[in-house]
Amino acid sequence: MELIQNIEQFAWIGWIVLILVFFTIETLTLEMTFLMLGLGGVAGLASDFAGAPLWLQVIIAAAVAALLLLVLRPPLLRRLRRGEDPALSNIDALRGMLGVVVSTVGPMGGQVRLANGETWTARAATAIEITPGVAVTVTLIDGATAIVQPVETTQAIQEDFPA
Repeated sequence: MELIQNIEQFAWIGWIVLILVFFTIETLTLEMTFLMLGLGGVAGLASDFAGAPLWLQVIIAAAVAALLLLVLRPPLLRRLRRGEDPALSNIDALRGMLGVVVSTVGPMGGQVRLANGETWTARAATAIEITPGVAVTVTLIDGATAIVQPVETTQAIQEDFPA
């Protein structure tokens, strides 16, 4: 019984350590999750100072953290990410890009010239061979190889590759 009383008497130290750990992790992740958990810990600390028993402190901390995670975190994340650059980059920008086959592309390899002017090693997405001059679209990037498939219409490719 004395051990439980000692734990309850010094629970505020545990709350402070937990809050500091959560806030430190939050500074590294910036996902707002550990911030909400840390604020739940602040509620637990406040309930400790108010004289609540340890079991009630834990319930209050958990309830406040859950409420903040569900109610406050989503709008904060939207606001945080509002200023991000919506332009795709790296391989994300290549998916869906149009190109023209430079050397025959099959399941084992070939080359394509993409709309951005780059020439890539390519493989066909299916077991067919695609002859030079055929319009293709990039479906996937596998390492340094573009996985391509033929485009049904050549109108879009003529806009990107004028004669």
